Amino acid sequence: MSFNRLRRAILVAACTSSALLVACGGGDVVSQLTPSRIIVFGDGFSDLGQRGNRYTVNDGSVNIWTQQLAVRYGVPLNTAAAGGLSYATGNARIVTRPGAAGDAGATPVKEQIDTFLTAQTVGAQDIVIVNGGIGDVVTEVAGLNAGTQTREQTLDNLARAGREMGAQVRRLVQSGAQHVVVVGSYNLGRSPWAIASRQESLLQDASRRFNEEMLVSIVDLGDRVLYVDSALFFNLVTSSPPSYRFTNATTPLCSSVDAGPGIGIGAGQVNSALCTPATIPAGRDPLAYVFADAVYLTPFAQRSFGDYAYDRIRQRW
Repeated sequence: MSFNRLRRAILVAACTSSALLVACGGGDVVSQLTPSRIIVFGDGFSDLGQRGNRYTVNDGSVNIWTQQLAVRYGVPLNTAAAGGLSYATGNARIVTRPGAAGDAGATPVKEQIDTFLTAQTVGAQDIVIVNGGIGDVVTEVAGLNAGTQTREQTLDNLARAGREMGAQVRRLVQSGAQHVVVVGSYNLGRSPWAIASRQESLLQDASRRFNEEMLVSIVDLGDRVLYVDSALFFNLVTSSPPSYRFTNATTPLCSSVDAGPGIGIGAGQVNSALCTPATIPAGRDPLAYVFADAVYLTPFAQRSFGDYAYDRIRQRW
């Protein structure tokens, strides 16, 4: 990737920051957008329970960031399986089956969009969310750890997945979407998975490669696309947890160990899709932890990111 192409992509991301709105030509923004619907395509980070439980603490609360966003806007959001418009599915990759953890039922983001566009169109006042990256990072790093590919091949595959996500964003814009919110992978190098496996550098590079290639591929869509930077947000949270009202950003809250492949980082790992208040060890405060398992977030961390995304969208549209 050339420096100039990456610089352009980073500038697009920077223009979503409230601190840089004036420099990017935004100035003081009074939101004019009252969304008719929120439509979501994505992976476990955004999954409202498409196939059952959510990848967080399943406590019945507003515990996924897209749900928090919908609450802030006052619009309904339910899974597509229940007749709603959230298609996000745990372990989903961008275009490839099976998903993370060898999950053959994890519908890729592309297929989620296929299903929606076959039956419906995007309205002028809709907010469309496209999230992805975690499923591809988990899968590719699993291949590297298994010895079936090199580090270079792993990063190249993630670069391709990032471009594939960009192609899906472009497809939605070409289908008439006016307000597309794009969320890539947070920096998995800050996750408990990275810390426990001592792969902080690898997982940071893997997440970054996906996000950079995705950003470069959509750099010309800035009039209709907003990048909400989960990597930036959770880098800040994990760098200074008390500043965001957390005390633990390094270990999972839950004890819901999955004997099977679970979330794709190995057998016998905590899987937050199995986590309920009953599987939180006594004495652990759910509001103090960032991570529910080694990859996915607690309800409070999810709501915090939902509020962050809401603010970014309001500033832009």
